[in-house]
Amino acid sequence: MIQGYVYHRQLVVAEDIDKIIEAVKTASNSSENYYFLRYSYKVSGICAKLPTERGEMEGQMFNAICELRWKKYKTGYEALILSRQEFKIDGFEPLTREWKICEHQAYWHKQEPKFPKGFTFKGTDNKDINPDNIDIHQRYFQDSTTATIHFVALTLK
Repeated sequence: MIQGYVYHRQLVVAEDIDKIIEAVKTASNSSENYYFLRYSYKVSGICAKLPTERGEMEGQMFNAICELRWKKYKTGYEALILSRQEFKIDGFEPLTREWKICEHQAYWHKQEPKFPKGFTFKGTDNKDINPDNIDIHQRYFQDSTTATIHFVALTLK
């Protein structure tokens, strides 16, 4: 297992989510990023381009280095970065544990009951793409002291 890093930030205003996404993309130096947004009435599916329809309740951006998550609460958003490299982004504090990470292939179930309208994969042109063309893995974040897995993040191989 290799070392991992977990960062947290509370009370993020909606207008700052895009700034945080850009900061994480820049810090991770990744040209290939994917997004997954959850609304109260649907999910975006895996998208290579950040959808223009916003107002999501929560979302994720992931690449080969890290996953950024944001979730809406009454007073704003809470954000979490799960990474294989150290980050220094304003407002984010490390969760102080000794994190170890390992990765495994992700498998997609096309008829997932949680998504009755199906689950889509969209390219940068917003057209459907074959999920087999995206090498998505899962990255497990384990507290090395207790051996407990606390987070499972999406990543690219």
